[in-house]
Amino acid sequence: MSPRGKTALICGVSGQDGTYLAKMLLERGYKVHGASRDAQASSFANLRRLGLIDSVHLESLNITDFRSALQALRRVNPDEVYNLAGQSSVALSFDQPVETLESISVGTLNLLEAIRFTDRPIRFYNAGSGECFGDTRTPADENTAFRPRSPYAVAKAAAHWEVANYAEAYGLYACTGILFNHESPLRAERYVTRKIVAAACRISRGSDERLSLGNLDVQRDWGWAPEYVEAMWMMLQQENPETYVIATGHSHRLEEFVERAFAEVDLQWRDHVDIDERLYRPADITFASANPTRANERLGWKAKAGMREVVAMMTAAELAENAG
Repeated sequence: MSPRGKTALICGVSGQDGTYLAKMLLERGYKVHGASRDAQASSFANLRRLGLIDSVHLESLNITDFRSALQALRRVNPDEVYNLAGQSSVALSFDQPVETLESISVGTLNLLEAIRFTDRPIRFYNAGSGECFGDTRTPADENTAFRPRSPYAVAKAAAHWEVANYAEAYGLYACTGILFNHESPLRAERYVTRKIVAAACRISRGSDERLSLGNLDVQRDWGWAPEYVEAMWMMLQQENPETYVIATGHSHRLEEFVERAFAEVDLQWRDHVDIDERLYRPADITFASANPTRANERLGWKAKAGMREVVAMMTAAELAENAG
C-alpha cells in the first residue's frame, strides 16, 4: 500500500515530535489520528501553532490503561502506530519516577499487547532514547550496552526490551528508534535548550533577568526534531523491523550551546548566566556520543542540521514569534 490512504495513530501527538510527525504524515497523504489522555481537555497548542488542529482526528487514549489502548486501536484501525507518549523530561523523572516508569514502560507494554490482541498487521514504532546508554566513551551504536542513569532512561530501556521481545516472540512489526537529543521551537521551556534560547532572546530585547543553569560541561548530540520524525517513518517502511540509532554523530558541550544562543543575539553569555548547583541532577550523563551509521546506510537517513543550525533556527523562531 502506498502512503496515501494509510491511517496512522500517534500516541503523544501534542508533544514536539508528535506534532512534527503529524505534519509530515499529513503531507504524505495519511489519515492521522492523534491521541492524548483527554482529547477534550487538552489544548493541543503545538497542533494549533502549526495549523494542524483541524486536520488531525483527536482521540482520548490513556496508554497506562490496557482497555483504553485496545478500544482506541479497534476504533481507529491504524496501519501504523507511533508511541511518542509518556513523561519525557529526564530532570522531572527524578521527582516523578513512578509516573515516568508507568507512562513509558507500562504504556508501551499495553500498546504492544493491544496490537497483539487485534491480530492485525499493524506496524509499531517506539520512541527510545540515547539516555539509555549512559556515559558513552566511544560513540554508541545499536549493539552498545545500556547503562541508564535516570528513572527516565531506566523506563526507556525497559520499553526497548519489551518491543524487542514482542517482535521476536509474536512476530509483531515493532521497532525502536534510539533517538539522541533533538530540538525545535516546539520544545517547552522546562527543557534546557528552549530555556536558554528563550532567555537569550528576552535579554536581547531588554530584559534584565539572569539565566540560571546547572552543569555546562555535559556533552550532548543535538539535532533538529523535524528531521528525526522522518527517520521514525522510514523505520516503519522497511521490510523488517530493526533498531536504529538516530543522531547527528557530533557531540557538543552545553556551554557551546549557550555561547551560540547568546551569540545569535549579539550578546556575551558570561554576562548573563549564573551557575546554580541546585540544578545539577542526582546522576547525569557527562558525555553522550552516537554512531548513526546503520541509519545512514540502511535507511538513507542522515542529519542535515547540527548544533549551530539548530540554535540558529530556534533563535530565529523565538524572535519572530515575539516580534513587536
